[in-house]
Amino acid sequence: MESFKNILIIRLSAVGDVIRTIPAVKALKAFYPSSKITWIVEESSKALLKSQPEIDRVIVFPRKRWLKGLQSIVKIPKTISEAVKFILKIRQERFDIVFDFHGILKSGLISFLSGAPKRIGFDRNSSKEFNYLFSNIKVKPFEVRISRFQKNMQLLRGIGLEIEDYKFELNIPPEDREYIGSFFSSLSPPPRKPIIAIHPGTSAKTIYKRWMNDQYARLADRLIEKLGSTIIFTWGPDEIELVNMIKREVRGKALLAPETKSLTALGELFRRCDLYIGGDTGPMHIASLVGTPVVVIYGPTDPVINEPFGLHRKVRKEVGCNPCRNRSCQKLICLRKITVDDVMKATEEILSLTQINS
Repeated sequence: MESFKNILIIRLSAVGDVIRTIPAVKALKAFYPSSKITWIVEESSKALLKSQPEIDRVIVFPRKRWLKGLQSIVKIPKTISEAVKFILKIRQERFDIVFDFHGILKSGLISFLSGAPKRIGFDRNSSKEFNYLFSNIKVKPFEVRISRFQKNMQLLRGIGLEIEDYKFELNIPPEDREYIGSFFSSLSPPPRKPIIAIHPGTSAKTIYKRWMNDQYARLADRLIEKLGSTIIFTWGPDEIELVNMIKREVRGKALLAPETKSLTALGELFRRCDLYIGGDTGPMHIASLVGTPVVVIYGPTDPVINEPFGLHRKVRKEVGCNPCRNRSCQKLICLRKITVDDVMKATEEILSLTQINS
């Protein structure tokens, strides 16, 4: 098998997709431990990638700044100059090989312009915007409809790596372990098991994936009353008001998670819990990557493509129009059909498998 010393990874955004690429990159580093791995990504995922020891360098792709610059006639020359310098800088790295996990036009252009002799990407049917034209090694996934984790692992077949089951650990920096540890130490009395994290929020762009607030509140009550659970409501940027609103509806005692300023801190909080419950979001994938069993509430999104990494249960109702990407949908039948009983059943099933008793 050919040896590679200087490897470039391209997966620009979104955070959830970047998260689902990490296992494949860690597997790549395991096969080439002496290699230098550089990852081009957008700003929102920079900190997460820098915290992973297998990734030697992170280069930020300033998409938002460039888009803003191209909208101003005055700033267009400067933006173009920045883009040219960006590409020249990448070419100077003299990468041996590029893995384009993103599979769109801009990632394909970066791959091609990098000057790397080997450029691995997905085939025509598994990429978008003519991305396949920029790769000289094209990988066809075994199946069309597979999880993003599996699809990313299959891109490694471009260099002959066949990886089916791969176990890895998401690295949590010591400062995040200490920060979350102090939160749990401060709880009095100590939390009763099972400790269940509920993450009701989604990004502002994907509100159509959120289960109903009142249902989350009723679910928390059932978990407390029936299982004696400790409920911790977790939240991300701009979600504190939403979570507090749900928490106020809970009759029993539920805890509010501390602010987590990094995805790894959020991951450490999930790692200390016995179960995660929430929608199809980046935090859900973080929970799965730290080894916490998850119960995922799927509405409009595809439960196969967006499947978690580890032990999980899916809660979903087929309503005829899902999966879909209609972000403006007001009916949300796919979510309204899901009941507290449905989520409780999945929760009890997964807790029985992990032998976690209250």
